[in-house]
Amino acid sequence: MATVTWRMADGSEITADVINGNTLMESALDNDVPRIFGDCGGSLACATCHVVVDDAWIDKCGSPGEEENDLLEMTDAPRQPNSRLSCQIVVSEDLDGLVVNVPEP
Repeated sequence: MATVTWRMADGSEITADVINGNTLMESALDNDVPRIFGDCGGSLACATCHVVVDDAWIDKCGSPGEEENDLLEMTDAPRQPNSRLSCQIVVSEDLDGLVVNVPEP
């Protein structure tokens, strides 16, 4: 398990222990994180699971692939340099302590 914190635009946070092997999107849905919808079920087709990875974690989360990169141009909230789709981040022990920001449009 890894502990993940989702930081909302209003400064509130949701911190939860999440199962290794699940995506960050699945974990957000399991923990009722607002503004993470995952309309496509994680099939990289909708961009409704947009998060902004905290600077300290960007290297461990990696960069978006080509398809993800294209979808990040269609998010409700403006894309930022550390924007990722949370359906493309798989939780592991390496991400224990991960902090992501949930942007608002």
